[in-house]
Amino acid sequence: MTYVAPTLFGSPYSCPHCTAIAKQDWWSRGWDQRDVGPGNGELHIARCQQCDESSVWVGEYMYYPIASNAPPPNLEMPEAVKKLYIEASDIVEQSPRGAAALLRLSIQVLCKELGEEGKDINKDIGSLVSKGLPKIVQESLDVVRVTGNEAVHPGQIDTDDPETAQSLFKLVNIIVEYMIAMPKQVSGLFSGLPAEKLKGIADRDKPKTP
Repeated sequence: MTYVAPTLFGSPYSCPHCTAIAKQDWWSRGWDQRDVGPGNGELHIARCQQCDESSVWVGEYMYYPIASNAPPPNLEMPEAVKKLYIEASDIVEQSPRGAAALLRLSIQVLCKELGEEGKDINKDIGSLVSKGLPKIVQESLDVVRVTGNEAVHPGQIDTDDPETAQSLFKLVNIIVEYMIAMPKQVSGLFSGLPAEKLKGIADRDKPKTP
């Protein structure tokens, strides 16, 4: 899932209206209503070349449309996880630390969706590793776990940094992609193989008798 967060004078990025990664045309105005060159005023307008809709920025923040800079949730994300993910995306601009804490909670709920107890994230991750969890997913889980935990109990990780919060959103999507979306796609393709091929695979994988 490709997403480019909108940034002041950035182009191209994911349009908050049509979601396409599109170039933006920029112009600026001063508070005295005079048109000025891009970057020289206080009020900035970006118009998407894809859908022709505009966004309004004051300083470096987008005020219209009211939209989060967080990437959209993976399409296969469970509803209980998605609810927390969207809540985190709604507050990330105002409170990156709060968003990180919610993303940590979303990982806890995701572990439960994957068959774990959902009470101790560290224990759940260890259990998933013992079941063959890919290293890249384990590392992604641990990053969200540790960073989110620091969001609740301040420590060395700067969870007030918006870039850190943005990274956590991406990692949650990666985890869902590896643990839910990809297995679902592969399972669908595998079950669609001809019956005789499936039988041949089953016969191949039967335990060999001594």
